[in-house]
Amino acid sequence: MSEVSRKKQFETLVGPLAPDLFRYALWLARDRQLAEDVVQETMIRAWKALDTLRDVASVKHWLFTIVRREHARTFERKRLDTYDIDSPGLMDENLATADWNHDVHDVREALGKLETDYREPLVLQVMLGHSVKEIGALMELGDGAVLTRLFRARKKLKAILDGEPAQLGMNEKR
Repeated sequence: MSEVSRKKQFETLVGPLAPDLFRYALWLARDRQLAEDVVQETMIRAWKALDTLRDVASVKHWLFTIVRREHARTFERKRLDTYDIDSPGLMDENLATADWNHDVHDVREALGKLETDYREPLVLQVMLGHSVKEIGALMELGDGAVLTRLFRARKKLKAILDGEPAQLGMNEKR
């Protein structure tokens, strides 16, 4: 395959998914700069491994898996400074609505309070439109575990929005 046709194939497959990849990375990282770095590394890895992609229909899953793993690699390689800022990245200008909406703000703030194990599958399903099977494959979980996390995430989100104490932690039984 020539370099020009490879580049065209890459742009055709990956280009339309770039905004979703960034949103997913932003939800994982909760930091715009880190999300940009993760997506950039994802694009580099995807470019290098493009010839290994066997099924073009699975490109979305393939890219989201790379994002997730690249995000994890970031923390394996270095220790980032932490700052005490309320929910960084949740009010990103790309995610904000044109008109200020207190309900949207409240939901985003509540999402930021959820543990990652609950927030991630909920964001993947509701914001990015992934199926339970796709979420399970990305998170390396069974369908039942994904459904349980989605159920508990919604329950915790409702409790937070209603001003109740959050319930059903990861180690707690229902």
